[in-house]
Amino acid sequence: MDRRPWVLLALAGTAAALSACQDDATAPQPTRNPFAKLSAPERAALAAEVRTLAAGRGVTPLARPAPVRPELVRLGRALAFDKILSGNRDISCMTCHLPAFATGDGRSLSVGQGATGLGPQRVHPAGTFIPRNAPPLFNLAAMNGLFWDGRVFKGADGLVHTPAADDVTPPMQSTFEFGAISALPLFPVANREEMRAAGGNELALFGDDDFQGIWRALMRRLGNYPEYRAMFEAAYPRTRFRDMTFAHASNAIAGFLIEQFSSTDSPWDQFLAGDNRALTDEQLEGAKVFMSIRCSLCHNGPAFTDGKFHNVALAQFGPGKGNGPSGRDDFGRFNVSGLGPEKYAFRTTPLRNVELTGPYGHAGQFTDLRAFIDHYGESHLKLRNYDVSQLEPALQGTLLDNVDDILATRDPILDGVVLPSDVVDKLTAYMRALTDGAASDLSRVTPDRVPSGLPLDRP
Repeated sequence: MDRRPWVLLALAGTAAALSACQDDATAPQPTRNPFAKLSAPERAALAAEVRTLAAGRGVTPLARPAPVRPELVRLGRALAFDKILSGNRDISCMTCHLPAFATGDGRSLSVGQGATGLGPQRVHPAGTFIPRNAPPLFNLAAMNGLFWDGRVFKGADGLVHTPAADDVTPPMQSTFEFGAISALPLFPVANREEMRAAGGNELALFGDDDFQGIWRALMRRLGNYPEYRAMFEAAYPRTRFRDMTFAHASNAIAGFLIEQFSSTDSPWDQFLAGDNRALTDEQLEGAKVFMSIRCSLCHNGPAFTDGKFHNVALAQFGPGKGNGPSGRDDFGRFNVSGLGPEKYAFRTTPLRNVELTGPYGHAGQFTDLRAFIDHYGESHLKLRNYDVSQLEPALQGTLLDNVDDILATRDPILDGVVLPSDVVDKLTAYMRALTDGAASDLSRVTPDRVPSGLPLDRP
């Protein structure tokens, strides 16, 4: 009898047997008319089993964060959408995190400053891309390690650790109200390709490691607008604007992101709250599979992420992060930790609203959610046969021939994993149950104007 380990099938049996994933893949399985619905007793039993499995994985409801004071949200929203924070005043934070694209830009790799157009139509005159995909902004308060490589995080010492090290001073640390997310906006504004530019403005004159110089210059810019000074002092009523740092701006943007992009009311949340009808039959069956097999070993907790880093055998293309012989490779978490096993490892993607947030992967390797899920089965073969036709033409010719190097540190959790087509279908259906309806239309978050008077990006 053929006994293939870790074949991921939605097998009948106990949760323990499913978790072990060592059942006989060729054993006869009960069949069901695919058009038949679960009976009420069957649905009740399956729902109870799924809730038990979810609790065992720590996949619990995601609590909505405490409300953020309106004055801080108002300031943060203006700053997030205002191109005044970019060197040449041509791009805002939200240009690559467009509400119309579920806080992404609909691209595998973003196109930063100096470009024209928005979303998939954005074009850079030099054909320049940002090395990584623009990650979505949902539920960032529930995560600690931020960016694809986790280089911004809150440590056990209570401090937020960043690439700027001591440039994030104790007074700046004391300004952070929301943990790591409060420091997140400090860095896109300092990156030349993303926002600061290589020339043509006063911000570009600072060295790449002169974070304090860049941040002070940005505060001088903002201080030229009386409306901004008033908004800062309303958001921080016990502090004068002249005594503030860019940490106050960064913290305000974080407050806006938390208030506007916290998603906690998906069909899955309604199911966890007791509504057995919130999920379709296929979603309920997909939930059982997800909670029973290796998916939930990494995608767990309320936000569906373990906060760790894994090499899941994703193809590398685009400009890269300066790694490897070509300089176009991206070693991921290794660039932060220096640990060999973390080469090509990237942060576990949180899954809430994942249906809306493609392309998927640290470089947007997959434009289709089902294809991304399918990749996890026999991922070593999928990597070797990666289809570049799903990428835009400008990226298709940049695929690196580094498959053996990637597979050398592929996460052992993927060893032997096979995902039959019907299982992929069920898992994909379950992923759609994680979509908060409010995230499908985010037009409400874009302001009518910003204090600088610069134009807003509206796809």
